Amino acid sequence: MTTACEVSWFSALCDDDYEFLGVPDPRLQSSFEHCRDIVLQAESGGFDNILLPSGYALGIDTTAFASAMAALTRRIKLLMAVRIGENWPAQLARQIATIDRIANGRLAVNIISSEMPGETLASGPRYARTIEAMSILRTLLDGKPLDHDGTFWKLKVEPPRIAPLSGRCPQFYFGGLSEDAREAAAEGADVYLMWPDRMEAVRDTIADLRNRAQSRGRPLRFGYRVHVVIRETESEAQLAADRLLSKLDDATGAAIRAKSLDSQSVGVRRQAELREQAGNEGYVEDNLWTGIGRARSGCGAAIVGDPDQVLAKLRAYRAEGIEAFILSGYPHATEADLFARHVLPRLDHGPL
Repeated sequence: MTTACEVSWFSALCDDDYEFLGVPDPRLQSSFEHCRDIVLQAESGGFDNILLPSGYALGIDTTAFASAMAALTRRIKLLMAVRIGENWPAQLARQIATIDRIANGRLAVNIISSEMPGETLASGPRYARTIEAMSILRTLLDGKPLDHDGTFWKLKVEPPRIAPLSGRCPQFYFGGLSEDAREAAAEGADVYLMWPDRMEAVRDTIADLRNRAQSRGRPLRFGYRVHVVIRETESEAQLAADRLLSKLDDATGAAIRAKSLDSQSVGVRRQAELREQAGNEGYVEDNLWTGIGRARSGCGAAIVGDPDQVLAKLRAYRAEGIEAFILSGYPHATEADLFARHVLPRLDHGPL
C-alpha cells in the first residue's frame, strides 16, 4: 500500500450548507456562485478532488455545474455524481467524455443507483440496472463498440466520437451497504465509498468488498466519506460541534432526513443505528461524533478534535486500507479552510 491518499472536499450542490444545522441561510443556499466559490477554494487550498453531489429535488444540476467548473479550474479533480435512473447511458457517456475533455482529463464519476424521479423500483432491479449502466458506460468510454442485450437496455451503438482524454473510462466511485449494493460495487466500481462507522465495521466492510471483487478478478480501492470539525483544542472542537446543533429541533431534523431520496436505504439505517448506540454526547468511538446525522440523511458523523486527533484518525483509516477521503464541514467553506491549513499539509496526498 502506498503512503499517499486522495483528499477531497465537498461542494454543497444539494442545499446542504449551514452555520446551524436545520436553519437555512440564504447566503449558503445552493447556487452557481456559492458552489463555485467552494470548488475554487478547495483547489487553492490544495485538495485533490471535490465531490459534486446530486439530488433531483435539491439544489442545482450537477452535470451542468461540472461542465462550468471544468473550465474554471486547473488542477483539482471533479468527482461528478450521476443518478443512473435519470440518464440514458449512451448519452451520459458522451456527456462524461465531453466534460473530461473540458477538464483536461480531471473527471471522475460517482455512480448513484437512483430511481427515475417519480419511479419506485425495488433494490434488486435498481442495482441490476446500475450494473448494466456501468458496463455500458465503461465499454463506450473505453472507445469500444457496444452490442448490449440486457434487461433494462438493448443497445447496439458505436462509441461517441469524443472520448475521455486518457482514452479510457474515468474512475467510478460507488457506495452502498446493502447486499445488492455490495454486489454492484464488486462488479463495476473502481472505488468503493463508505460512510462513517466504528473502526471494526470499516475493517469488516473492506475485507468483504475486497473478497467480492477478487472473486471476479477485479481490483477495488476504498474511500471514506465523513464530516470534520477541527479546532485548536479538542474541547473547542466539541463546543463547535455542539453549536451546530444548538438551533435544531427534532421535528426539523426528521423532516430533513425524510426529504432525501435515500432516506430508507440500508446505509442510512446504519447511520441511525450509530446515533442510537452513541452516548449522550453523541460519540460512538473516540473522536467520531454522530450528531450531524440528526439533521441530514446519508453521511451522518464527523471526526471531531484538534488537528493532531483528526490526523491520527485519518491515518488509522489509512492503515485499514482507505485510500481516498471525501470530507466536508459546516459551513463548507469555513471548515475547508481550517482543514487545508491545519491538517492537509501534514498528509501525504495526491489524486488516485
